[in-house]
Amino acid sequence: MKAVGFSRFGGPEVLEIVDLPDPHPGPGQVRIAVRAAGVNASDWKKRKGLMDPQLPQTLGYEAAGVVDELGEDVADVAVGDRVFGFSIDPAAQAELVVLSHYAPIPPSLDFPGAAALPAAIETAARALDQLGVGSGSALLINGASGSVGSAAVQLAVARGARVIGTASPANHEYLRSLGAEPVAYGDGLVERVRALAAGGVDLALDVAGSGVLPELIELAGGVEHVITVADFDGAQQHGVTFSRGDAGRAVYVLGEIGELIESGRFSPPVAQTFPLTEVAEAHRVSEQGHVRGKLVLLVG
Repeated sequence: MKAVGFSRFGGPEVLEIVDLPDPHPGPGQVRIAVRAAGVNASDWKKRKGLMDPQLPQTLGYEAAGVVDELGEDVADVAVGDRVFGFSIDPAAQAELVVLSHYAPIPPSLDFPGAAALPAAIETAARALDQLGVGSGSALLINGASGSVGSAAVQLAVARGARVIGTASPANHEYLRSLGAEPVAYGDGLVERVRALAAGGVDLALDVAGSGVLPELIELAGGVEHVITVADFDGAQQHGVTFSRGDAGRAVYVLGEIGELIESGRFSPPVAQTFPLTEVAEAHRVSEQGHVRGKLVLLVG
């Protein structure tokens, strides 16, 4: 099968379409013929050698497609079903991939839309769980208009929380459409949030990693009420929890998101798509940042 890979670290030009053996599912797993695969910031960080030291590497943990092979004891889907989910190895940007956690694609969603979901909704749900966001919570989300931020906004609203979200002014109407109260980021953030919530907020989630953890701690009343998914160094410096998947992943959200989408309570991030052969361009766009929505590779 064809897959995205690289055998040396560097810029987008080191990416190649390589031939790999076809994978096969183990017990409880399914293999899909991939139609779309998500692109994340971790992809270009791996490509530059900032994360994993080994070579060669393949890329991608989330994909959507059509089931074409079942592992032992799989009874909840059949060959030919449309599913999306997480791969067991970082090799989802390929023609075939084995999924360890998966769910049916909601009827109203296409393959790119489904491939845009797994990492965003799992990261968002995990962080909300760790914060204890529930009905009546007042939550501040820093970086609310990206794929993870917009997922966190909508999942928090669905839980009954009041959400205040930071974003550039161009994205304020978008945040309102998701159910959040927008504020501009930058100098004066504390004052702008307090103009909406005089006593501050109960909880704060940092998705942007833009160096505002001290302000979030002040607004939420302490480090124990703040979580970041984007600022590892800042978390260590300020004593804030950095949410990571190895502490337990919220994969249950794959099975719950369909009902929220079909009932109109969750709008998936708009996918900006690239053919698999243009993965280098997708990396360039991802590395530049400021992407609203989700970058997705089209396969097949």
